[in-house]
Amino acid sequence: MKSGLIAALLLGAAGPALAADAVDRDMVNRIVDTGMNHGEVMNTIAYLSDRIGGRMTNSPQMRAAEAWTQGRFNAWGLSNVHPEGFEFGRGWSIDNVSVRMTSPRTLPLRAIPVAWTPATAGPLTAPIIVAPMRRDRDFDKWRGKLAGKIVLVTLPDDGSEPDKAPFHRYGDDELRKLDTFDQPNTIDDATADRRLQLRGFAVRLDAFLAAEGATAWVRMARADGGLLHGEGSGYRVGETPTLPGIEIAAEDYRRLARLAKTDAAPALEIDSQVRFHDGDTKAYNIIADLAGRDPKAGYVMAGAHLDSWVAADGATDNAAGSAVVMEAARILASLGVKPRRTIRFALWSGEEEGLLGSLAYVQQHLATRPAETDLAKLAGGDRTWARRFPVTPQPGYGELAAYFNLDNGSGKIRGIYAEGNAAAAPIFREWLSPFAGMGAATVSNGRTGSTDHVYLQSIGLPGYQFIQDPLDYMNRTHHTNLDTIDHVKAADLRQAAVIMASFLWNAANRDTPLPKMPLPTKPNPTNPFAYPDDDQ
Repeated sequence: MKSGLIAALLLGAAGPALAADAVDRDMVNRIVDTGMNHGEVMNTIAYLSDRIGGRMTNSPQMRAAEAWTQGRFNAWGLSNVHPEGFEFGRGWSIDNVSVRMTSPRTLPLRAIPVAWTPATAGPLTAPIIVAPMRRDRDFDKWRGKLAGKIVLVTLPDDGSEPDKAPFHRYGDDELRKLDTFDQPNTIDDATADRRLQLRGFAVRLDAFLAAEGATAWVRMARADGGLLHGEGSGYRVGETPTLPGIEIAAEDYRRLARLAKTDAAPALEIDSQVRFHDGDTKAYNIIADLAGRDPKAGYVMAGAHLDSWVAADGATDNAAGSAVVMEAARILASLGVKPRRTIRFALWSGEEEGLLGSLAYVQQHLATRPAETDLAKLAGGDRTWARRFPVTPQPGYGELAAYFNLDNGSGKIRGIYAEGNAAAAPIFREWLSPFAGMGAATVSNGRTGSTDHVYLQSIGLPGYQFIQDPLDYMNRTHHTNLDTIDHVKAADLRQAAVIMASFLWNAANRDTPLPKMPLPTKPNPTNPFAYPDDDQ
């Protein structure tokens, strides 16, 4: 009893260095008690979601979130709390939208403006034309036919009915199947550039429609069930689309398309009230530190993206991850501990537009690559960054000992992706061992992408994303009008926060940094004999 008390008192001043696979189990108990019995993660996510709401990069809501999160970090006693800016472009927000069919009968339609498209000048009424366009070669078919029309640009389908429950937790067999090594699948530069060109189609479509005299364009939501998304592009100054763009629920869109085949082709009234925000074209990552006791030991880091889309409140994507990162910071700060390495907490901006905030951090602090000389390839984010060589480490490259990311919805942590790092996998298994009873025990040798650890991995640094229960994230809430706190599970967030805090503590006090992968060099194509498919 006496020795345990002494150990606890010592932890209040400084934590012990940990061997390669050691777990500070006394500290784990303190973290679990603080997170489970005295947690505040639900208060944090409720403020970000219910109070502030959807946080488009550079919108007034995102500015409010940037200020509020810094205030919380300061209140919890963290140091070096500050925003780090990077050039982004225009903010954008929705005031109101109303879309209705005015003939052959009056009918309100479920709709959302497409992000960064301009407002209508009051209600806009015009007949529709169904003119599906997916490639530049489709333009010739509709040339001279679109003047004065609201153009429905999506090819309507027959719809789909779900054959699986939308809400799901991983079973043991599924988790075991995740533990596979993913061989790299590197494509040649020409194929990658063709795929990149397809991403710029929205810009060319807007220009074509405007030149043809169309009044607005409409797309069909990509999922049934009345879901709306509203993602868009054109945030850079000088790249704003010309025409108002609207997304209509799939069921409503198909009704319009069916009527267009009859002798009663519909007309629509669109009133899209949106606004741009140009007061500050920089976006800001929010940074906060729990200072370490050894300034030469570097730092470990946790991150999640604070920005979201605006169809709803951005609760599962990604106020959930942001709240977990903030709760891990609060837990560790409240314990009065001083880790060997500094623990840094990052709330990224611009993730939804192409991982822009975490990329800006990498370029400023960790490594650079040659600049992209083809400006057309920069549309929609710097998509070629990870394919440019050589990688040039910055002076701070060796200081980052580990990075842990959370951004797959609000499901509990079930394990972690080792990203093919065979040396890190056994360490993670040991670090997860105290949490097997909470459902977290899987270490997958595989990779996962599309979130803010990606650019760290691309330069050989140890950046990792946790495995999370999917819940209804990809089926219902991801980027949709259902992304509210109603779909968040409080117990899952508490569990995630204590695991995040424990991993950070272990990494911060380990004798040596987590094993790194080799500094990447330009890879050969995985299959040098493959022929390109222009439809990919």
